[in-house]
Formats: sequence, structure tokens, C-alpha cells
Amino acid sequence: MKISYHGHSVVKIQTGGKTILIDPFITGNELTDLTASEEKPDAILLTHAHNDHVGDTVDIAKSSGAVVVAPVELANYLSGQGLDAVGMNLGGAKEFEFGKVKFTKAFHSSSYTAEDGEVIYGGMPAGILFEAEGKTVYHAGDTEVFGDMEIIGKRHSIDLAFVPIGDFFTMGPEDAAYAVELINPKTAVPIHYNTFPPIKQDPEQFKQAVKQAEVKIMEPGDSIDL
Repeated sequence: MKISYHGHSVVKIQTGGKTILIDPFITGNELTDLTASEEKPDAILLTHAHNDHVGDTVDIAKSSGAVVVAPVELANYLSGQGLDAVGMNLGGAKEFEFGKVKFTKAFHSSSYTAEDGEVIYGGMPAGILFEAEGKTVYHAGDTEVFGDMEIIGKRHSIDLAFVPIGDFFTMGPEDAAYAVELINPKTAVPIHYNTFPPIKQDPEQFKQAVKQAEVKIMEPGDSIDL
């Protein structure tokens, strides 16, 4: 399994001949190394409805035929846009041909702003547990730290966790380090920082605060083999 990071909260997973994109915010993301028109994933997983996470989902899914897996209210909206969307809810899991997806809690907000300015309720925000090839990847989505992260870590042996550190909209470096302590992954990667002025952070601060897991600070395009 090859996992790569592409700025903000964009993660790509390649496993079993399939490609999965998580939160493909590409257009308008000055930190990404990707070009939306070149992405042809088999699946797109979404943590919540904010535009900096839904990103280019509609265009990419229409051009590639990718199935979109998202919180149910967001999936219903995307189905109305002509996408093949599967709506799930917190605690729910499903085996797909590309791997197993389970949605977890995240404490945040979730709405999508359409081009005409309409604000669409996106349901509950979520984290995502992805399992394939005997490995487990946790994408925490946008969230504060919360005690049930310990349950997530105890119930799942997490090989790689992506956690937001940007502060302002999500937890900051110190809370994210405590989140890693609760989740107990083998490796943690900071995400959701430096994209916009309010979330400017030094990831080294996060790395130094984490004591019991390896921390990898990934630049856009960097990858990890599990």
C-alpha cells in the first residue's frame, strides 16, 4: 500500500490496483502538487462538506467514474449532482472492492457553499478509518481533540494517522499531540496547516510534542509505503 500526501488534507491511497483520494481539495489549494484534471481515482472518500475538503470531487468523479463515499447528507447532495455516491454515518463500516471504510466521530461543522451562494447542510463531520492489505489508516478529518479517540485507538491497530494541527478551525499542535497519544498509531502525519493565514503552523512543534509515535512531516507529493 502506497500512501501519499498532497497538501492541506488531501491524501491518496494506492492499494490492490485501486486509487483512493481523500478530501481532494486541489483547485485553489496553493500547497498541492496535483492537477484535478489528471486525477482518475477509483474512489473518493470525504470527511465532511466544507469546500476545502469536497474540493474537486464533482469534476473528478464525473471524469473518472469514481464512487464517492461520504456522510449521508453530503452523499445525497452529491447524488443530486449526478455522482455515484454512497452515504454512510458515524460508526458505520462497509467493505468495498478497494478496501474497508468506517466513519468515526469528528467534532467540527459541516456545510457546503454552492456556486450560487446557497449553504447546504452536510450532516455530521467524520473521521475515516481505511483498511486494506492488513493495514489501517486513520484520517481524522477536521476536529478538535476528544476523549473517544482513545476508543478508536483501542478498537483499531492504526498504522498511520493523519491529524490536523492548524489550530483556529481545528486542534492545534499541542492538542494534536495529545490526540496522537490517545489514538496510539505507529506513525502520525500532520495535516491541515499552512494553507491559509489563520492556520499557519510549524509542524516541528507538533513533532517535538509527540513522544510515543513516529512523526513524519510530509511535503506535498511525499509518500509512505505500508
